[in-house]
Amino acid sequence: MNRYLYLCITPESLISSMLPPEEFGSYMAVGTRKQSRGQVIFFEVDQNVANHLIPWDYVNVRCVPKDDGTPKSSVYLSIYRVLESVPLNALLSLYLVTDDGKTLELKKQDYQPREETKTHLHLYQELCPVTPLVASSLPPAKYLKYMTDNSLTVAYLPKLLFVELTLDKLADNPESGSAEHLPYSNIGHLRDCLMTLSDEKEKNKKTVNRYFNGTLLYRTLKNGFFVGSKDELLYYPYPSMAELEDKHYEFWRSI
Repeated sequence: MNRYLYLCITPESLISSMLPPEEFGSYMAVGTRKQSRGQVIFFEVDQNVANHLIPWDYVNVRCVPKDDGTPKSSVYLSIYRVLESVPLNALLSLYLVTDDGKTLELKKQDYQPREETKTHLHLYQELCPVTPLVASSLPPAKYLKYMTDNSLTVAYLPKLLFVELTLDKLADNPESGSAEHLPYSNIGHLRDCLMTLSDEKEKNKKTVNRYFNGTLLYRTLKNGFFVGSKDELLYYPYPSMAELEDKHYEFWRSI
């Protein structure tokens, strides 16, 4: 049986498993007896590139088939500062899993920063290693650089994974733009944060919510996931709702 290496984001951990990605996602979301539910987000990691992070003596003993021949589901290898330790070029596909175990694979693509000037304001859900919800006037690539470059900010991070959420009309008109189709719980507070960014040009980010409950509203994802450090950025585009319905119906129906 094959072994796989996963960087799980919910919560942050490095895991060895004998399950391929789709089966691993279902196992992590609902368990073997289907008695639990919870979203999962994880990367598959290239074991050759991240070989230095794998305690092979431990893995060779623990990540083996069970007595009945079924594959080992998970062996935790690390639970602290994992994203920071994994080289970016070791990150393969990103997988999103619904709370009932439906898995969607997102593959890396080139990102075109020139498209970033179209929208005035942005809303980012940071996912690892910190998890606040943040409004910003910075487009994704500039936001990543600002958050991970110690020459730009004192409170910087070595790496960051985040996703942009839709603001619809609030992106360009936070005061009176329609929020009719936004499912966020406190629109008034969100408007206030966005208006602050519009009014105070020296400010480029404002925390909307300090706490993340661990559940992403997959229907609110705007464009995709971003992970990187300074000028090194990996982009995992998220399909449109129409594409999800057409090509990933089971996932679409679960979100």
